[in-house]
Amino acid sequence: MNGTLKAHGNTAAWSRFLKRYGKFLYLLPAAVWIVGVVGYPVTRAFFFSFFDYNPLRADRAFVGLENYVRILQDPVFRKAMINSAVWTFGCVFFQVVFGLIGAILLNQRFRGRGGIRGLTLIPWATPSVLAAMMWMWILDGNYGLLNDVLKRIGLIDLPIPWFSQTTTALPALMLIDVWQGIPFFAVMLLAALQQVPGDLLEAAKLDGAGAWRSFWSVVFPLITPTLLITTVLRIVWTASYMDLMMVVTQGGPAYATLTIPLSAYYTAYSELAFGEAMAKATVQALLLLLFVLVYLRLFRRRGAVDIE
Repeated sequence: MNGTLKAHGNTAAWSRFLKRYGKFLYLLPAAVWIVGVVGYPVTRAFFFSFFDYNPLRADRAFVGLENYVRILQDPVFRKAMINSAVWTFGCVFFQVVFGLIGAILLNQRFRGRGGIRGLTLIPWATPSVLAAMMWMWILDGNYGLLNDVLKRIGLIDLPIPWFSQTTTALPALMLIDVWQGIPFFAVMLLAALQQVPGDLLEAAKLDGAGAWRSFWSVVFPLITPTLLITTVLRIVWTASYMDLMMVVTQGGPAYATLTIPLSAYYTAYSELAFGEAMAKATVQALLLLLFVLVYLRLFRRRGAVDIE
């Protein structure tokens, strides 16, 4: 009798455990894969950030926080941090704004809508190096298409060296990234817009709400979760993106387009200071993690996302 009660108790406890944590078991294979493919390299990089590590030398000297102190005292790295912040949040902000506008327009009924939706993806599908070379021709300081158009309409008298002066180099690169990133937001938000129930919009109209009020009161709250996750993903991708800088400006002129990933790359493969480079990468990872946690917390308080 006692054995039966004990077995029944174990079964009930196991059932409660599965009911509470069973959903996480479905994530276990993906979690193991992520730990193996991502977790190990990240842990290894963090570990070596405390060493004076040169792969061409057999010895590795433990230096503690010296690498972090050195990079945080370096004015060039501080410039790279500012550039990274401007680059990341500037690009994502304009991508969100114009992507939302594009999604609203693509959600309207008009002839040829399917074909235009397909063409919208061309910038997103264009390889980064190819897009960089195309925009280098458009923004060329001597024979660029944009300078020629601006001269013809009388806005400028002399060509503007977009990539060769500190005031325009980073904005020019941001223009390219925004051009490539808008379709991503447009397509993701278009999918969310198509899931908005039509009866809710009809009810809003019956209550006297106009198009603007209906969008902000009915549509926007429903697409906010999609907007949230899309923005977070794009922030992480943009912060780590350095293809354009390497192809077009190589971080110049005068470090005007140097970002943290590009700085870490040059430190590792030009100076062979892998420990210092990993410290730079760790600083960026920590800053991104802090921002994402704060971002998710703010949206959770507004009820836009459940992160329990």
